[in-house]
Amino acid sequence: MATKKRYALVGTGGRSSFFYTAIATDYQATSCIVALCDTNQTRMDYANSKLTALGHRVVPTFLAASFDHMIGQHQARRVTEKPMTIDAPRCLDIFSAVDRTQRNVRVTFNYRYAPHNTKVFELLRAGAIGQVTSVHFEWMLNTSHGADYFRRWHRDKRNSGGLLVHKSTHHFDLVNFWLQTRPLSVYAQGDLKFYGKENAEKRGVTAFYNRARGSEVAKGDPFALHLETIPTLKALYLDAEDEDGYYRDQSVFGDGISIEDTMNLLVRYRNGAVMTYSLTAYAPWEGFRVTFNGTGGRLEMEVVENSYVNSGGDQSLEGSIEKRSILLRPLFEPPREIEIETSKGAHGGGDSVLLQDLFGEPVTDEYMRAASHIDGAASILTGIAANKSIATGQVVLVDDILKVPE
Repeated sequence: MATKKRYALVGTGGRSSFFYTAIATDYQATSCIVALCDTNQTRMDYANSKLTALGHRVVPTFLAASFDHMIGQHQARRVTEKPMTIDAPRCLDIFSAVDRTQRNVRVTFNYRYAPHNTKVFELLRAGAIGQVTSVHFEWMLNTSHGADYFRRWHRDKRNSGGLLVHKSTHHFDLVNFWLQTRPLSVYAQGDLKFYGKENAEKRGVTAFYNRARGSEVAKGDPFALHLETIPTLKALYLDAEDEDGYYRDQSVFGDGISIEDTMNLLVRYRNGAVMTYSLTAYAPWEGFRVTFNGTGGRLEMEVVENSYVNSGGDQSLEGSIEKRSILLRPLFEPPREIEIETSKGAHGGGDSVLLQDLFGEPVTDEYMRAASHIDGAASILTGIAANKSIATGQVVLVDDILKVPE
């Protein structure tokens, strides 16, 4: 029998159960968890309780300060969620570690695996619209999912790099993947237009609160998150906050928000294509529209996703699809709808395919969807360059921030 793939799980917050549940159930024959690491012991204990309920053994826990000790004891696979990191110096540290250890790093870009996104890659690779010359990409986060970034640690740009790094890295990776290229230059504008105390005051709001817990004002706020009513969030955050002082239910109209909620980019790629991109974090619906213009026609896709709050319910509903369509418009021919493979589950059906790729038996993927640390860097560099452009008002060359190896 082949040796199981060994994983140490670093960070046991909301997204972690997606990985450890899969390993403990569907992939127990090929993979196992050997350790947990977090800044919070309560969250690690919760993860262990869920693991044992699934039939997995209790695993050792390590606080963040003991990370090096954990790695010394439990050599494990290197897989990271997106974004791989949030700035160029940390990227360089990752490159250095890869060079030093000669080990691979995987970045879990689950959107690559969604059937509709894979179909776009397939169509463009086949030359369905000739050479792609321009892309228009519009992404909407609604007042459930979008607002959630402004309740939690992401609201501080020092922690997250802002939504252009933390959320948009998914979207920038998709364009890199679809066009098989990398960003050359970025010009961006971004503002906080909706969330935050000042914007609420401009709209006539006079009653404010810092966090929903214990607030009478929050009871009448549709944006408030009541942790005590959601068992998973209560266990992960409300029951754990005495240990680290992290409040998961902060007001989206409070002080201290340093990220943008309205962003627009103009990106030029190394292959000559240009993308216009927008991200709105307070839209009435969740999803995206992307259009490709080419020398042989035009390809249009629209995807409407179901609303959700991270770890606020059934994770299979996170990013699940309400409706989607792909329309191919060749030059001098009638447009035609493109059939998309049926899929279920989170993130358009991409999560289940990603899990198989990570934890199952290795198989050849004709679409080359597995992402490396190089892909991880290329995706966040668009956002990092955009943040610099917002700060300076100038076009930013990506290579001036960090040259990514070819």
